[in-house]
Amino acid sequence: MAPQGPMKGIEEGSSGQDSARRIALLVEYEGTRYNGFQLQASAPTIQGELEKALKALTRENIRVRGASRTDAGAHASGQVVDFATCASYPVDVFVKALNWHLPEDIKIRGGRETPFSFHARKSAVARMYRYSLLNSPWPSPLLRNTTCWVRYPLNIADMQLAASSLIGEHDFSAFTTTLLAGRSPVRRIGSWTVGKEGELVHIDAEANGFLPYQIRRTNGLLTDIGLGKAPIDSVKAALNGQAKTMEQRSSLPAKGLCLMHVKYEEALFCDKDTHET
Repeated sequence: MAPQGPMKGIEEGSSGQDSARRIALLVEYEGTRYNGFQLQASAPTIQGELEKALKALTRENIRVRGASRTDAGAHASGQVVDFATCASYPVDVFVKALNWHLPEDIKIRGGRETPFSFHARKSAVARMYRYSLLNSPWPSPLLRNTTCWVRYPLNIADMQLAASSLIGEHDFSAFTTTLLAGRSPVRRIGSWTVGKEGELVHIDAEANGFLPYQIRRTNGLLTDIGLGKAPIDSVKAALNGQAKTMEQRSSLPAKGLCLMHVKYEEALFCDKDTHET
């Protein structure tokens, strides 16, 4: 049954503590068909589909907040979103009903009610992304939307050695685009690793936050290093300001990028918060 009372819109930043509750969802999506996470008026987005499904379920105009604004064509297995609602459905009903309304390439993996002060993006302490390369003589039709194909053999040891220079706090101006005034290019990197499973090469990066294009450009340079197109110390040189911007060839396509996990001070989801639907 639809919630009783006036169906007022619950917008981002609304106080609403007296009437609303806040719910966090763990979201998985294959982002090929979407123009990124963030809502756009004239293009399909992940946020747009989530809000459309919530409207169908609750009849409220709900604004969803995401932990990460993933790029067009990028994916997620661990995106976290939150929203305020006056609907009284149990969380597991939200999960099951939203999965019924959502398209097949976006699904809810779990959910829980949170304090009203929770913010999917601002409350996060770290995010972990994986970039996947298919290192094989021929591309794979089955993996074409979720990996970047690299034909020639990669030197994984050289890539990992170069990636070790990224750990710690650095100015990543060389790996991003022009930033808005007042936005710092400094980020603290917890880990940046390169591993191989068969023909798949996974580059995993975890940090308190990332700049626009930072992961794709950094991993592009690591790939060039693995191919012998750039010296191992080129990462360190870029971090030291010896290269103002990375060449275009060093930027990888978004399709190989996946948001794997978002960390909070306390674990947000546990086994009981994930639901079979």
